[in-house]
Amino acid sequence: MNDTIRPFVLDIPQSELERLYHKIDAARWPEAEPVDDWSQGTPLCLLRELVEYWRSGYNWRGCEAYLNSLGQFVTEIDGLDIHFLHVRSPHENALPIVLTHGWPGSVVEFLGVIERLTQPEKYGGTAADAFHVIAPSLPGFGFSGKPTSTGWGIEKIARAWATLVARLGYDHWVAQGGDWGSAVTAEIGRQAPEGCRAIHVNMVSVKPTAEDFSSEDADMKKALAGLKYYADWDSGYSKQQSTRPQTIGYALVDSPIGLAGWVYEKMYAWTDNKGSPLDALRMDAILDNLMLYWLPATGASAARLYWESFGRFAGGPVRLPGGVSAFPGEIMPAPRAWAERLMPNLIYWNTLDKGGHFAAWEQPEMFTREIRACFAKIR
Repeated sequence: MNDTIRPFVLDIPQSELERLYHKIDAARWPEAEPVDDWSQGTPLCLLRELVEYWRSGYNWRGCEAYLNSLGQFVTEIDGLDIHFLHVRSPHENALPIVLTHGWPGSVVEFLGVIERLTQPEKYGGTAADAFHVIAPSLPGFGFSGKPTSTGWGIEKIARAWATLVARLGYDHWVAQGGDWGSAVTAEIGRQAPEGCRAIHVNMVSVKPTAEDFSSEDADMKKALAGLKYYADWDSGYSKQQSTRPQTIGYALVDSPIGLAGWVYEKMYAWTDNKGSPLDALRMDAILDNLMLYWLPATGASAARLYWESFGRFAGGPVRLPGGVSAFPGEIMPAPRAWAERLMPNLIYWNTLDKGGHFAAWEQPEMFTREIRACFAKIR
């Protein structure tokens, strides 16, 4: 086994960017949808606006340079290269934290919180609030390797993250995640690897009980309504990716229009916005994230995580101390009862008044406060 930690520097050939532009220029577009909203998916006029900016206004080199400035690395775990950001705080007693993204996100989700976590004194905190940040790219996502055999589900990823932290020399740490990151983080909590002291998630996944469906509690009713809406109107992508990821993968890897349309709709559906994804996220940030799917051609490999683990998203209770921040725009806003079912040792719970599924990305200041407050309980 090669346990070397290697520096990773992004330097995408200009020919790859030209290839993207050629693909966009040669695209064959469908006709406009016969509705005036998002009910049939990403509207043609809005996708054209995004793609036109991607083609002629967006600057990938800015994102590339910023990622390189943070500190990117790669290390091999169980035969697969894992890409990760590692940003140490100047405060030696900072608490190491593993931040795990989801789909259709990437480490780009965390770019607005890394300095807030590592240098809290710049953002209203003190040295006692500091974290050393480790942000891995999930297997098959971003610039991590693409699994060539089955088995890279959330259980194996959780073990890999524990290996990564130990390899970096940390003997105590905490973990945080949303979306697939919440599933991986909860699995870390179940496995309770040596040194992990607590976890925090901003998405709670549990299986509703018969008692839940008969409950008169307003928060429970809201959660169940969200679950039903997701099943009826919002889960087509997950059914496709959890059953036939290879089939959709051809379009996602070969067509920038197909990829953008597939992802942009979730930027709309899952952010806390007033009718446009751009209410919550800057277009440049959306495209930075999209490039971490387009450049390494991960449309198929990222989708396979659904095939591997979608049925195990809502697992059993977590052994470690845990915290939850409930953002109002979450896909399925969970009541506290669900958080306590997932985490019997719930040390932190808070409901927020704004923010959606991509909590760190949408509300970096609020997210940072939540992380500080939660893990202050175990420092």
